[in-house]
Amino acid sequence: MWWMMNEGGGHYCSKKTDDICGDVCGQESSRLSLSRIRCILRGIDLKTYIFLFILVPTCIFGIYIHGQKISYFLRPIWESPPKPFHDIPHYFHENVSMEALCELHGWRIREFPRRVYDAVLFSNEVDILTIRWKELYPYITHFVLLESNSTFTGIPKPMVFASHRDQFKFIEPRLTYGTIGGRFKKGENPFVEEALQRVALDYLLKMAGISDDDLLIMSDVDEIPSRHTINLLRWCDDIPQVLHLRLKNYLYSFEFLVDNNSWRASVHRYQTGNTRYAHYRQTDEILADAGWHCSFCFRHISEFIFKMKAYSHNDRVRFSHYLNPKRVQRVICKGADLFDMLPEEYTFKDIIGKMGPIPHSFSAVHLPSYLLENADKYKFLLPGNCLRENE
Repeated sequence: MWWMMNEGGGHYCSKKTDDICGDVCGQESSRLSLSRIRCILRGIDLKTYIFLFILVPTCIFGIYIHGQKISYFLRPIWESPPKPFHDIPHYFHENVSMEALCELHGWRIREFPRRVYDAVLFSNEVDILTIRWKELYPYITHFVLLESNSTFTGIPKPMVFASHRDQFKFIEPRLTYGTIGGRFKKGENPFVEEALQRVALDYLLKMAGISDDDLLIMSDVDEIPSRHTINLLRWCDDIPQVLHLRLKNYLYSFEFLVDNNSWRASVHRYQTGNTRYAHYRQTDEILADAGWHCSFCFRHISEFIFKMKAYSHNDRVRFSHYLNPKRVQRVICKGADLFDMLPEEYTFKDIIGKMGPIPHSFSAVHLPSYLLENADKYKFLLPGNCLRENE
């Protein structure tokens, strides 16, 4: 048909074209795509070029910098909150008898208290370990400490406790101290090394003479059960076989109270062959207001930097400037996050509610007694003393 053919016998373009794309219709099929692209590019205005070459790269860079924050903020979409704990109300007053306290909890008083073992993995937290052991000293039968020459991330470290052992002569008769050599496998999941060290701690407990129905405290050094909590559990019968402890959650010092939801610390009635030292959820039962968790509570800036590189979540150090001493000091005094992360929560309400720096607290009530008795020595842990020592 004449209206479908041009004079040369080729295809006739029936579409109207403007001057920019007028030469496209007569091209061979192999050249058509390239011509179309040239046509499109010539038709793009300046604003579109600005969008493509400035805004898009900026967005990509922003996602690279803040991608972790975006992921944490959207966490409620892809992860459900864990099953709630069953909270056991905690009753205490120094003028109430132990028999009455046991009855208030629904338990019976024993004829004599259980033996209590406190077992920890140690890295470099000398100050917090001192406060912990002074707080628990009256009621602990035996202290067990395991130290490695390697961090969980495979970084060599000195034997800090061994070099400071003279500071802990007050517990020496009750101490079982063990060491374990690191495997120094860089790049391996840090939780593998951590799990191996906790297995070694099981063997050290057996060497220390733990036996059935003794109480075993499983917690990190900076998760400190209160003295009266341990005394209650050693004197009362019918307590749960495994009981988590809800601790007040502090960051950097007792000036920054995050919340009351630290839960990993636990107390076990030891069972040979069944009890394994662990740091994850092991039961639904939790005792309210049972002590303090003071995370990153160090005297020296260098200790903050060491832990940021050494502990199991070292992947949070995404940029080298996070380790700058001046930045670390500034973040501490502000009560902000060392890793520039959003709160690890499961609802948008909780995430938004905890965004930004932690409010300053000016209360030093109901803290470990040894801390307050030695306030000058440990003033960096008390409200109003955020400046740290440079070493």
